[in-house]
Amino acid sequence: MQVVEKNNFEKNKSSVKDNATQFLFKYGAIALLVFIIFYFSTISDAFFTYANFTDILRSISIVTLLALGVTFTLVVGGFDLSVGSTMSFSTVVSASLMVWYDMPLWLVLILPLLIGVLVGAFNSFLIVIIGIPDLLATLSVMYIVAGLHRTYTEGYSIYNNMPLTSGGTAPGQLSDAFLWIGQGQLMGLPVPVWIMLVMVIASYIVLKHTRWGRVLYMTGGNAEAATLSGVNVKKVKFTAYVVSGVFASMAGILFTARVGSGQIDAGAPLMMEAVAAVFVGYSVLGVGKPNALGTFFGAAIIGILLNGLTIQNLPYYAFDIIKGSVLVAALAVTYIYAKKKLNRT
Repeated sequence: MQVVEKNNFEKNKSSVKDNATQFLFKYGAIALLVFIIFYFSTISDAFFTYANFTDILRSISIVTLLALGVTFTLVVGGFDLSVGSTMSFSTVVSASLMVWYDMPLWLVLILPLLIGVLVGAFNSFLIVIIGIPDLLATLSVMYIVAGLHRTYTEGYSIYNNMPLTSGGTAPGQLSDAFLWIGQGQLMGLPVPVWIMLVMVIASYIVLKHTRWGRVLYMTGGNAEAATLSGVNVKKVKFTAYVVSGVFASMAGILFTARVGSGQIDAGAPLMMEAVAAVFVGYSVLGVGKPNALGTFFGAAIIGILLNGLTIQNLPYYAFDIIKGSVLVAALAVTYIYAKKKLNRT
């Protein structure tokens, strides 16, 4: 009798643990978001305001674009560490095209995007053709692109009327039309927020409701099975890395328009936030895989948390501890749930 009771107790205990893990996996990110908003709202009157939340959305717009690129590479079973450097390169190029060469707006928008395409294609060449593992290939490209953008600028940030090393001052300036992309308002919301929302919705539709999205997930889930089903896995991976590069370049253009200058290494500190946003998004509503809406919620959680800590005057140099802790928590819940699910099958 005691043995039976003990077995029932162990089963109930295991069931409670499984239910708790499943709940955390499905609703933990949303519960954390609600808790953060409630907590900071109770201790600061400046937090829960329309102006502050629009500022938060504006601040996460660039990180979200970077994270969407990483999302596409994770969907196909890869990982892109070069997005930060690609963003930095596009940042200084978009600024230099106006400030150094006085080029028209349409070229300033198109040429940096081509940089993203080239970086994505180079990543794909190393991974798909040569066969270097994703992490190692994109890590190498990260350093190459970082070196290229520093060499291109000779280590200087780019701004209006800057002195040139060749003598004189730069002939051009960042135009008002360009700055509007990063600083303007449209129907009560900052323009970067509209750009972010459009890209999140478009990515969600592509990944969730199109044949190409299903092919991307199929490739990431089992590349061999996808090949046997007639999918050109190399082409799919190539496209995913190009998309990642384009998103990183969009983030670079948006950053330049927002701050009004081309800052070197602008994307380096944002890469970690982008990666954290993607992995936090795994557990939103229990999806358990990279997805566009989850990535947006992940970026929102991190952005709201950092905003609240800033209002509380937490030193900026402690923010990385918070970002790392959020990432560790998200990864722990995700992989514990995945391990339990695997053991049950």
